[in-house]
Amino acid sequence: MTTIKQVAVIGAGVMGAGIAAHIANSGTPVLLLDIVPEGAKNRNAVAEGAVAKMLKTDPAPFMSKRVAKLITCGNIEDDLDKIAKCDWVIEAVIERLDIKQDLYRKIDAVRAKGSVVSSNTSTIPLATLIDGMDESFAQDFIITHFFNPPRYMRLLELVGSGVTRNGVIDAVADFADRKLGKTCVTCHDEPGFIANRLGVYWIQAAMVEAMDRKLTVDEADSVIGRPFGIPKTGVFGLMDLVGLDLMPHVQSSMAGLLGKSDPFHAIYRESELVSKLIADGYTGRKGKGGFYRLNRDGGEKVKESVDLQTGEFAKSEKARLGSVRAAGKDPRKMMEASDKGGQYGRAVMGKTLAYAAFIAEAAANSIVDVDDAMKLGYAWKTGPFELIDAIGVDALISMLEEDGVEVPALLKKAAGKSFYKVKDGDLYYLGFDGEYAKVTRPDGVILLEDIKRKSERVAGNRAASLWDIGDGVACLEFHTKMNALDSDVLGAIKTSIRTVKKQFKAMVIYNEGSNFSAGANLGLALFAANIAAWPEIENLVETGQETYKALKYSPFPVVGAPSGLALGGGCEVLLHCDAVQAHGETYIGLVEPGVGLIPAWGGCKEMIRRWAENPKFVKGPMAPSAKAFEIISVATVAKSAMEAKENLFFRETDGITMNRNRLLADAKERALSMVDGYEAPEEFTYRLPGEAARVAFEMAVDGFHRLGKATDYDRVVAGELAKVLAGGDTDVTEELSEEDILELEREGFMRLVRNEGTMARVEHMLLTGKPLRN
Repeated sequence: MTTIKQVAVIGAGVMGAGIAAHIANSGTPVLLLDIVPEGAKNRNAVAEGAVAKMLKTDPAPFMSKRVAKLITCGNIEDDLDKIAKCDWVIEAVIERLDIKQDLYRKIDAVRAKGSVVSSNTSTIPLATLIDGMDESFAQDFIITHFFNPPRYMRLLELVGSGVTRNGVIDAVADFADRKLGKTCVTCHDEPGFIANRLGVYWIQAAMVEAMDRKLTVDEADSVIGRPFGIPKTGVFGLMDLVGLDLMPHVQSSMAGLLGKSDPFHAIYRESELVSKLIADGYTGRKGKGGFYRLNRDGGEKVKESVDLQTGEFAKSEKARLGSVRAAGKDPRKMMEASDKGGQYGRAVMGKTLAYAAFIAEAAANSIVDVDDAMKLGYAWKTGPFELIDAIGVDALISMLEEDGVEVPALLKKAAGKSFYKVKDGDLYYLGFDGEYAKVTRPDGVILLEDIKRKSERVAGNRAASLWDIGDGVACLEFHTKMNALDSDVLGAIKTSIRTVKKQFKAMVIYNEGSNFSAGANLGLALFAANIAAWPEIENLVETGQETYKALKYSPFPVVGAPSGLALGGGCEVLLHCDAVQAHGETYIGLVEPGVGLIPAWGGCKEMIRRWAENPKFVKGPMAPSAKAFEIISVATVAKSAMEAKENLFFRETDGITMNRNRLLADAKERALSMVDGYEAPEEFTYRLPGEAARVAFEMAVDGFHRLGKATDYDRVVAGELAKVLAGGDTDVTEELSEEDILELEREGFMRLVRNEGTMARVEHMLLTGKPLRN
């Protein structure tokens, strides 16, 4: 099997450049080539410009700006011969067959023997791409369809042909899985492959039905959202996100490629409204807006949506459909509702789920692949066949028959059954042959959802559970809303420490929620403050400090395994772990100042210690406190695990796992590697700069205040943070213990939590999800 050590990407447009950036994120050198602009003095201007633009893009294509140096920019005329050193060449040029095949011939003349060549095409069949090409080229050629943006979308669709050399798909899949963090789905050479074949149908059906049924954009998106486990963008918000100008091309391409009997033709029609919006510059979020826009007339931002009948914009009104409220997260209730919302949901999702069953065998190897494609390519929480099970196979068949929609053969095979079932703790899926087969995981993948089907938890309560994940390792899982931390979570951590000490060798802290932890439960804090329950609040702060300290000094190794948000108290949990094995997409920070507070579960003491112990950092009592102040005072959030290392939220020795599905297995392996000879860390003794540092920190904030970059209340919060990080009234000759720093944290927190300015920030965050700048 080919080992991929160096990659070339040809085409530095949005997708090509994004793919190159993400390959650089993996630590792999990349050659990025594009055309020479006519009359350009800098012949590499296109590729270099793409890299420069990505360094400023938000959300960032690079996990750290430092990895951009792994991209070598060039041009096709002067530098194509450099691909001879590359193991994988990715073509990401314009969707024109003549241009692609001309490029392939040039690539074939200079590439290394046995190197893989792939296209990122989303519309042209593989058989068409290799038609007329040399046999050796065709054997090494596949389609690798990335989703935009390549760093963040986990799906990679792979398409081979009947002549594809053994090992080609496996080589790319292994690299993409382990290095790029992709879930690779092998597709058949069908139009749109899997995700776009179904996704484009779904979008077209939703748009046509909304127009025909005279729903508003807001109503349509509220229906095709939460009840079906689909992101709240719904369909029209999604089109704004991906770009309205892309959809007509994709839809017309699909219509041209699909056979006349395909159900897509029954719903396909060109939209005059969409054409007009595009012509007027409403291409989505990248333009003036799309189906939604922000009107800034009058100085205020007003969200508006387009009237699907008239094409005119008006203030966006929150949809108030009784069916949506009553359905909650129940798709069947939504489809059985009699109001216009229920009728719309039934029409759109009924046809879409039927289409999933219609295309599945032709496009995919299993229904599992179809579900994975929609979950990872379109961010559905549940795949189409999982949705059918949630609705009920027989119930859906009845709905389709009542509505005059043809019931596909695969759906008929499942009548009286379900597409998935659990037997002896194992998950099975219904095959195209009508028989059930076990869902298997790749080597090196452990999922908590699989463990939970087979076993009972070892310990826990309503907020967290302890699981046995084998080989003497326990896994502590938070499962509150957003994995927010409260007294029950703290209680579960204490119980877990006692249990692991008696029954296990090591512990991993991990969960499979979207976020590791959004921090302390602010709602409870606001309630307690409103009734002036100050002793209870202080007791919770002290309990958190004691619990995290017990975690840090437990007699066994503890490994944190975060993914997604790890904020505030969630960040502090990780700061007290012996090691961290983080998913690459971990976003971590001590964000308490944003809600008018300071870290008080040991976050301040741990950040000082990390910078003081860093051998590459300035020595002395002032520098570590100053760096901690710089990071915490502005609520810095690292936007990747790599950035987290730069801010010392993670240590240099902490590990990064690119594939979310491999995170638990990697964390378990890390924990086991620490067991032999494990000794808990020694307590740290602090020498902090004292009053002079506090004054210096406050003067720095005053400077920002004069420039309008800090608010009045920012100064108050920063003042309390400065007292803690300076060590209170200490001086450099005095030694402080961890307990001394914790006491300072606690005192500062309690002074702030009593302040109306803090309560205003907390309440505003709970209501809007955004910080108040008071």
